[in-house]
Amino acid sequence: MTGRNENELTGLSHLGNQQVSYSMDYAPEVLESFDNKHPDNDYFVKFNCPEFTSLCPITGQPDFATIYISYVPGEKMVESKSLKLYLFSFRNHGDFHEDCMNIIMKDLIKLMDPKYIEVWGKFTPRGGISIDPYCNYGKPGTRWEDVAWNRLANHDLYPETIDNR
Repeated sequence: MTGRNENELTGLSHLGNQQVSYSMDYAPEVLESFDNKHPDNDYFVKFNCPEFTSLCPITGQPDFATIYISYVPGEKMVESKSLKLYLFSFRNHGDFHEDCMNIIMKDLIKLMDPKYIEVWGKFTPRGGISIDPYCNYGKPGTRWEDVAWNRLANHDLYPETIDNR
């Protein structure tokens, strides 16, 4: 038994599909959304993606990261399997860490038009340095615009102890 009727599941082609192919290059078109049944509630949805990979645009060497995506949905939500396929599509995509995080955020904004979203990449070091780009967005003209500024200004006041990367 499902909490959603067949009409509400229309357009979700990846979930449950055993024949899904994995794109080997950046593929925002694989992202799918579904209706939020609770658009009047403000709540966070968080994805932890510990196996993100992309390529350095200069050397072609792989970069590895854990990506944290948190958002407050509006009318639409991202379907998680499509998000997994989308993130996998960065596997052979050559871009800087900061660019990847901003591209992910902008693609999700375009897909869902969330009230608020943040994307934080925690990359493993190469050459003795790790890079942890953070970006966020709050819907203009709403209280979420102020939340975005406050979280950006204060997002790393208590940085974690890094002893495993």
